[in-house]
Amino acid sequence: MTPSLYGQIIACLIFPSVILILSIMNIEVISSSPEVMGGTPVFAGTRVPVQTLIDYLEGGESIDDFLEGFPTVKREQIIAFLDEATERMIATASQSESSAG
Repeated sequence: MTPSLYGQIIACLIFPSVILILSIMNIEVISSSPEVMGGTPVFAGTRVPVQTLIDYLEGGESIDDFLEGFPTVKREQIIAFLDEATERMIATASQSESSAG
């Protein structure tokens, strides 16, 4: 089974067994701590797993739909997460392309 694009994005951003707060442009985006949801990566300041956003997007739902269901997550967190994921995926693809050629 081939991992989905969103699954690949989350794998680029999340490091298991590490207490992590991913801040982008002074916005706390993702945190992971054993004390919150057993270390599941969540949007910082919430108990909303990042995987939930991925599931919404894979299911064809919009960011607005997600925010309606999870009002503790800020739009800025989602945009920062998606921007960072895009940059990392492009960088990974560029590295793969340059090492193959």
